[in-house]
Amino acid sequence: MADRPVRGTPAWLRETNDRTALSLLLEHGVLTRSRIGELSGLSKPTAAQMVSRLETAGLIHVVGEVSGGRGPNAASYAVRTDRMLGVAIDIDATALRSTVVDAAGGEHPIALTPLAARTPEDDVRLAVAAACEAADVDAERVRAVCIGVQGALDPRTDELTYIETLPEWPKQGILRRLQDALGYDVHIDNDANLAAIAERADGAGHDAGGFALLWMGDGLGLAVDQGGAVHRGASGGAGEIGYLPIPREAAELDPGAHDLQDLVGGPTVARLAAAHGVTGFGTSGDAGASDSPASGSSAPDSPALDALIAELAPRVAVGVVPVLALLDPERIVLGGPTGRAGGALLAERVTALLREKWGCPTIVATGVPAHPVLRGAREHLLGEVRGALFAEVSRITV
Repeated sequence: MADRPVRGTPAWLRETNDRTALSLLLEHGVLTRSRIGELSGLSKPTAAQMVSRLETAGLIHVVGEVSGGRGPNAASYAVRTDRMLGVAIDIDATALRSTVVDAAGGEHPIALTPLAARTPEDDVRLAVAAACEAADVDAERVRAVCIGVQGALDPRTDELTYIETLPEWPKQGILRRLQDALGYDVHIDNDANLAAIAERADGAGHDAGGFALLWMGDGLGLAVDQGGAVHRGASGGAGEIGYLPIPREAAELDPGAHDLQDLVGGPTVARLAAAHGVTGFGTSGDAGASDSPASGSSAPDSPALDALIAELAPRVAVGVVPVLALLDPERIVLGGPTGRAGGALLAERVTALLREKWGCPTIVATGVPAHPVLRGAREHLLGEVRGALFAEVSRITV
């Protein structure tokens, strides 16, 4: 990044004004020069200079005209969202889901790419290409990717841990390998952590001082939000709650279960749902679906679904207890395919089971109904893409 001008100099003032104009366009969308001046509190000539510099640098462009009554129409401007892009990627055991992220935060189509026995760089390249094709944008504009995995990345050693769904991906040196092969920034994070970022942005945790997300999908995980920052631990493996052995008093729920993964992991939930005649409950696809909670072949108020929730709630409660005991969070969010499918009914049943021993814990269903991992990755990339745009402002020369 170019060195910032010395504070108080004309160059510093110009850059500060240009950053202000770019921020306003990102926040408000399409604006005229006059409106930029009004929102920034700067004069019309200064606003015109800001717009001219940003347009010359290729950071903004004219997108239309606005009638101002008498006189010529005023040109309206917007940020060039195709200047630099990111791609959010969610990898599970069978597929990669990917979507383009631009500086304006616009929604783009989600591409689905089957996961085959390829190299990690090939997997990511195909996911990026599919996302860009779906969004009709140039893949050469991609500057960063954020990848959600069912595992953890140790930031100290660049080692993938707790990973079982990507057998062809090397555990050692994965981040450096991808960055060297692809030529842009790569961020790898646990799927539950990214889902928690989505809950903080526009889900069940948006108004909480802190919360814990119990992610229930194929695997079991826990993400802890502390005032908007996700706690990942020294090795990046914080929250691998599925490996906890179940307590003796919970053994009667499932005599064959040894840990929480056995008790409430995806395969177990699928078996219970099948036994109650409820199909499609808590499957991997549910996390990305946009249909209503407590979905499946049965209606939300059906006896079969109610019986399934009644059997599932005590199992989920066993997983919530250590979260309450160790963290005592302001709120616990039940997420992942199982949490989304169970919805408010599952959250209410779990709360009722824990009320006698644990008072009145606040347990709620996920507030992100579709693609939470991708949405969390998107939030991460928004900061990176916008940061890259503002770095371009520093390179503007007069």
